[in-house]
Amino acid sequence: MIKISFPDGAVREYAPGTSSMEIAKSISEGLARKLLAATVNGQVWDLNRPITTDAAVKFLTWDDKDAKTTFWHSTAHLMAEAIEKKFPGVKFWVGPPVDNGFYYDIDLGGRHISEEDLRELEVSMAALAKENNPYIRKEISKADAIAYFTEKGDEYKLDLLQNLEDGNITFYTQGGFTDLCRGPHIPSTGAIKAVKLTNIAGAYWKGDEKNKQLTRIYGVSFPSQKELDEYLQLLEEAKKRDHRKLGKELSIYTMDDDVGPGLIMWMPNGTIIIEELEKLAKETEEAAGYHRVVTPHIAKESMYLTSGHLPYYADSMYPPMELDGEKYYLKSMNCPHHHKIFAAEPKSYRDLPYRIAEYGTVYRYEQSGELFGLMRVRCLHMNDAHIYCSKEQFAAEFRAVNEMYLKYFKIFGIDKYQMRLSLHSADKLGKKYVDQPALWKETEDMVRQVLIDTNTPFVEVQDEAAFYGPKIDVQIFSVIGREFTLATNQVDFSQGRSFKLQYTTPENHSETPLIIHRAPLGTHERFIGFLLEHYAGKLPVWLAPQQVRILPISDKFVGYAEEVKAKLRAAGVRVGIDDRSEKIGKKIRETELLKVPYMLVVGEKEMAEGKISVRRQGKGDIGAQPVEDFITVIKREIANRHDEV
Repeated sequence: MIKISFPDGAVREYAPGTSSMEIAKSISEGLARKLLAATVNGQVWDLNRPITTDAAVKFLTWDDKDAKTTFWHSTAHLMAEAIEKKFPGVKFWVGPPVDNGFYYDIDLGGRHISEEDLRELEVSMAALAKENNPYIRKEISKADAIAYFTEKGDEYKLDLLQNLEDGNITFYTQGGFTDLCRGPHIPSTGAIKAVKLTNIAGAYWKGDEKNKQLTRIYGVSFPSQKELDEYLQLLEEAKKRDHRKLGKELSIYTMDDDVGPGLIMWMPNGTIIIEELEKLAKETEEAAGYHRVVTPHIAKESMYLTSGHLPYYADSMYPPMELDGEKYYLKSMNCPHHHKIFAAEPKSYRDLPYRIAEYGTVYRYEQSGELFGLMRVRCLHMNDAHIYCSKEQFAAEFRAVNEMYLKYFKIFGIDKYQMRLSLHSADKLGKKYVDQPALWKETEDMVRQVLIDTNTPFVEVQDEAAFYGPKIDVQIFSVIGREFTLATNQVDFSQGRSFKLQYTTPENHSETPLIIHRAPLGTHERFIGFLLEHYAGKLPVWLAPQQVRILPISDKFVGYAEEVKAKLRAAGVRVGIDDRSEKIGKKIRETELLKVPYMLVVGEKEMAEGKISVRRQGKGDIGAQPVEDFITVIKREIANRHDEV
């Protein structure tokens, strides 16, 4: 018998070869009907896969992320079956699940696929799903797998097989479709009740623009039509909130081919947002005891060899420039420069914790296919800082950084977030991670303990640490549920030693400080992209590029509008006037589209009484009031970084 342990601590015995589905049925038939997959010793498995040794089992339903990705991966195979049926001879590259659905890269042999074809494929997939065909896993030798795809003339799968080890190769079959796949999959196609194929795109084989361009088909699926309908409605809302669309409409940023892909140019409106975010960061950091620094945009090769960025991070760096026999690199990280500032003057325990901050500009060579609006760029302005402290100070400093995150979340109305503790992988020491196993364990335990002691909810993720130590990645969610990786809080036990950083202890000994790398607001680029989508472009008053727009009813009231504008400007309010000879209704509509928080309408009555008629973005008319009263309210909103109306 084998022992199966469950998340609640219970342990049951079963015969070797019992599957997760059989175990679930032994507990409850109702439970079994809800399941899509299971984790066995932490790995996601098919429900029908036999378990032959003692194992920890967790059942997965649609509410679990791993179940969703398994469901979507299975739907990708269902789509492939429909495609193969419609386009005989088609060849498939890869078909993985993604954050919201799945895709498959396919070679149609010169044929083209249209939107009408997608609708036909959806109908075909629905019919195939109703057949309720099981997903059947088969272990196969490498020789037999090669023979199978050689007979099919499929160079894509043969290429994949080159890097697979014999004894670890599996095929999956459902209905009339078989593919090379490691799985896992849901039990059968019948669970797939609703499918939408959402997009057609081009994708270079292996992501290399020198290779053949394949056709990529995206889709999403759900266990019910109701859930699909709700998702599509959310998708429409997401389109309205797309930061690329809003960035253009609101004149926030622009890009130009002559400047280069992934290189953002901030327009006046975007620059105002940047300056307000920097002002917030500087105020917060000054109150927390940070010193501000400024560092160059380039550095010699020797510094990046010392830091470890060249050995571990070279693929993400721009190629070097050679000057006077030396190689110089564009700065990809601020930390090495900050370490040099720490080392520039002797330090003692009295100087610690030593906190230095910079909104530093860094350059990273993202692959062209990965660039995406403000979210993936090649020039980033990072809310960066480094804290040099002793081990005894570490817990308090790390906790203070996490508390800074929470303060920012409150200001920006971020209610849903997750702290993700990213750990190293022991089998990648010396390759992806610094080869110091004892220090990895010590620092990972330290970070974990701080999170536990402060009752901070977190999840652990293997093999996503920085090369020099564990980190907290902060995942935030916009009001429509879109997930963003915003900020990071990293522990570094390596670079202090690499740069020979020292401080003198009370006993007059030399010690190497621990280093905390932190960026609570991430980068201007990613954070502003998030804010545009989170607020649907309707930024809070303190952050809006133009906070007030004055709308004279006719030309004869422009003079009074100028008087009101002068008072607002004197109070520190960003204000403009729409002095065009247009009807007031048109001015109001167009100001609404520009997402200006306040509109002040002025006409005969307002001028005579020394008042303004106030309209609030999205809320309409809120009444007439004296200019001074309005100034009092808006100044308070700006100072508190909180909208009252």
